Amino acid sequence: MEHKTTASTKRIVFTALMAALTVAGSALRITIPVDIAGTTSFHLGNIMCALGGILLGPWYGALAAGLGSAIYDMMNPLYISEAWITFLTKAAYGLAAGLICRKSGWTYARATAATVAGALTYAALYLAKTCFYSGMLLKGLPLEAAALTVVTKLPATTFNAVIAIVFAPMLAISIRTALEKNRLTLD
Repeated sequence: MEHKTTASTKRIVFTALMAALTVAGSALRITIPVDIAGTTSFHLGNIMCALGGILLGPWYGALAAGLGSAIYDMMNPLYISEAWITFLTKAAYGLAAGLICRKSGWTYARATAATVAGALTYAALYLAKTCFYSGMLLKGLPLEAAALTVVTKLPATTFNAVIAIVFAPMLAISIRTALEKNRLTLD
């Protein structure tokens, strides 16, 4: 007896897979102290956030990126209190990438543009969160001092974005080609 897998079942499975890969990519990190009370990290999670958006589209990609990143935060006592913010900001990463790289016109250039859009969206949200939520609200810093904390996050944020921009499009094209070769679709 042959079983047919529905498109929605495939989407759920691929979304869960991308969320799990996002957790794993986020765990592959180097954490660096930047001041007395804070750290910054170089990690591979952003590659998976972009890849989820590119491969799954805006909504499922947002779900995979947001869930995977939030689950990683919930597994670490240092980040658990901000898991809800991580869910929103990383979901925006996947959403932006997915909106640029919808079903039409799969090319390396489009996948790269999608990753750039996701990286810029996330960077803006993350740096705003660092300034306003972490700096002003939690630490009680004045705006000028909170804005200076953003400077300490710029090198890692830029590095993580560049790594994603380099590797996510290559992975997306390779995965898409392999799926098509095996007559598999994410639809």
